[in-house]
Amino acid sequence: QVQLVESGGGLVQPGGSLRLSCVTSGISISTYAVVWYRQAPGKQRELVAFISSGGITNYAESVKGRFTVSRDNTKNTVYLQMNSLKPDDSAAYYCKTGSQPYEWWGQGTQVTVSS
Repeated sequence: QVQLVESGGGLVQPGGSLRLSCVTSGISISTYAVVWYRQAPGKQRELVAFISSGGITNYAESVKGRFTVSRDNTKNTVYLQMNSLKPDDSAAYYCKTGSQPYEWWGQGTQVTVSS
C-alpha cells in the first residue's frame, strides 16, 4: 500500500520559516517525481513546487526565491523548505506522486502564517 505522510506544518509569524516533509512508503520514491500543492479555503488548488526523479525543480512564481524543494531518496522523503513566509502562504499543503491512474496524495499539513 502506497502512503504519503506530510508533516512540519504549523503556525508561524510573517517572515518565518517552516520545513515540510513528505515521507513515502510502499514505493521507491527515487523513481518518481513529487509535487507540492497547496489549497487555501475558498481558493483553487495551486501547484507550489515540483521535483523530478533526477532532482530538477520548478516553482510557482509566487514562491520562487523563498521556497526550496529537495529530496532524500535514502529516506524516501521529499522536503519543502519555506522561508520568508507571508500570510498569503497560509494553506493546507499536500504532496503528490505518481500519475494517473496510479497517483497518490498525502493527507495534508496546515500552514498558517499570522502575527
